[in-house]
Amino acid sequence: MGTSTLKPLIVIPARMASSRLPGKPLADIAGLPMIVQVLRRAEEADIGPAIVACGEEEIAAAVKDAGGKAILTRSDHPSGSGEKIRS
Repeated sequence: MGTSTLKPLIVIPARMASSRLPGKPLADIAGLPMIVQVLRRAEEADIGPAIVACGEEEIAAAVKDAGGKAILTRSDHPSGSGEKIRS
């Protein structure tokens, strides 16, 4: 039985409904959508596989068109940037 080293999974959340800058994941930065730039930096870190978790097809398409992996989530998940979760 061999020894294997587990690598963490990098999950990058992205959604179009940003309150400060709607559509931010697809904003052009040096010829690529911002989400692809973020994905590239995560891949360059080489600490584990990276995927984008997104609520909209257009984000998933941009990631997949750039050769990345994306999974669709619900678009109404609360933000991790200060929104209060009500129980």
